[in-house]
Amino acid sequence: MHSLVNRTSIFVDGNNMFYAQQKNGWFFDPRRILNYFTEPTDVRLINAFWYTGLKDPQDQRGFRDALISLGYTVRTKILKEYYDDSSGRYSQKANLDIEIVIDMFNTVDQYDQVILLSGDGDFERAIELLRSKNTHITVVSTEGMIARELRNATDRYIDLNKIRDRIEKTEP
Repeated sequence: MHSLVNRTSIFVDGNNMFYAQQKNGWFFDPRRILNYFTEPTDVRLINAFWYTGLKDPQDQRGFRDALISLGYTVRTKILKEYYDDSSGRYSQKANLDIEIVIDMFNTVDQYDQVILLSGDGDFERAIELLRSKNTHITVVSTEGMIARELRNATDRYIDLNKIRDRIEKTEP
């Protein structure tokens, strides 16, 4: 009898993770993320998606090319500028939650487990639905950035700081 292979898909909410890494004061290496989650011999990586907002079409070109060469499917959206009346400041936001959820459900027959790198509570309902289809969900985030609803909905929560030695970016 052969052991079951866990077909795995990784979804990285790039903007959310950027803030989580800033908060922690260190950055992870996208290659080491792939290696860490596909290291167990029973894991077969099906897809790895990376979602990020861009200031313009050329923004982060080198970084995006590097992600693609590592095997990530990169999804982007141009940042929208918002004016905040109370502060008098402009802020930029690109919300890719819908794109992430669409990719999760569009590929749901291909995987048995999901690794979601995000702390965004908006994913709670999607995670509940995926779990009802017997999908195992791991959420990776950091304290102070992980929504309680998301943490409660997931099968397993991993704090970035707990795996820092395995995923930290070492070279510039």
